[in-house]
Amino acid sequence: MPHTKRRRLVTTAVAVSLGATALAACGSEDSKAESGPVSLTYWTWTPGMDKVVDLWNKGPGKKDQITVTVKKQASGDTLVTKILTAHKAKKAPDLVQAEYQALPTLVSNDALADISKEAGAVKGKFADGVWQQTTLGTDAVYAIPQDIGPMMFYYREDLFKKYKLKVPTTWDQFAETARALKKAAPDKDLTTFSANDSGLFAGLAQQAGAKWWTTSGDKWKVAIDDAATQKVAKFWGGLVKEGAIDNQPMYTPSWNKALNTGKQIAWVSAVWAPGTLTTAAPDTKGKWAMAPLPQWSASENVTGSWGGSSTAVTTDSQHQAAAAKFAAWLNTDHDALNALAKDGGIYPASTSAQLSGAFSNPPEYFSNQADFYPQAAKIANTTAPSAWGPNVNVAYATFNDAFGTAAKDKSDFAAALAKMQDATVADMKKQGFEVSQ
Repeated sequence: MPHTKRRRLVTTAVAVSLGATALAACGSEDSKAESGPVSLTYWTWTPGMDKVVDLWNKGPGKKDQITVTVKKQASGDTLVTKILTAHKAKKAPDLVQAEYQALPTLVSNDALADISKEAGAVKGKFADGVWQQTTLGTDAVYAIPQDIGPMMFYYREDLFKKYKLKVPTTWDQFAETARALKKAAPDKDLTTFSANDSGLFAGLAQQAGAKWWTTSGDKWKVAIDDAATQKVAKFWGGLVKEGAIDNQPMYTPSWNKALNTGKQIAWVSAVWAPGTLTTAAPDTKGKWAMAPLPQWSASENVTGSWGGSSTAVTTDSQHQAAAAKFAAWLNTDHDALNALAKDGGIYPASTSAQLSGAFSNPPEYFSNQADFYPQAAKIANTTAPSAWGPNVNVAYATFNDAFGTAAKDKSDFAAALAKMQDATVADMKKQGFEVSQ
């Protein structure tokens, strides 16, 4: 691998380990106060973002002579690849929307600027566990949190009452609830273990205290098979093997039918679940309720995160200070956040926005639960810190394959986890990363 990239990765590892003030200079000279008109380009996939940006261009942006142009992009790995390709040619846009798990990859390739001087003051607007995802555990700030996906437990309130089930507050209770339902109604399942969306498993591991990527000295440490994740894998694998829950993937016609007909009566999901349920189970509107995610210990109060993204400034931008000002406005301004919720359908990372504007009333699908968003805000504030690395895509792809097979065959989930660990480490070494286990 190129020497510059290797050096950047080692610097990142050291900084994450020691809490350095910055991973690299990241264009600090370009962050001086702007004078005269400035034009910025923003790559994003959020629906309706052009309407939100219009608020800036006609308001604060116009006053500051900063104009932002939205360029719609695909999301996920496709966008990460496009950003890195553009950065290699030194033609990346000024601003990019980036999922939290993509930040280490972009930072290690020197694609994102440290905007701590320009935007670090907004830290208090976000939960600690959310803000940490944009700092990579350092004093640097590589993005401003935009939207989040705190995890929670959804269940059919009417069917829980019918079968005399209690809403589980611990995972042990969750397992007992699954068994009790099977005993009362053998044709029904509490839920399913799905291996076609790795973000769910990652969030469950995060809640359990997993730290998949960390650093040791000047090396990356990969611990996808750590004790916390093994606990999660064995728990779900055991339920699948004994037949206490289903083993079919989510987002299929069969899964939709199971939710819509009451064959499955619960779902471990995130705050965005109402939108999915509206489409998947339209006939059950008003019959569901939301509760905090079950805990591994009754004394704990923590949740994982499934999804979410941030707004970052690139090192290629010639106007980093102006771009950072816009990124901070976009994700902390009251009107901007209301527009993001209304036109983009996001659940904001900003804690104040979670209880105002578009979130003053519950989702229409959950009109029966008046405190939906107040409760969601409390849950979001308990988001556990994450530990992402530079090849999340490989870990996720391996999860889909290994756990997909294990779920289908009802075989050893621990063995599937080991495959995920080995594949991730092998890929990092192949790319030239210094790795310890």
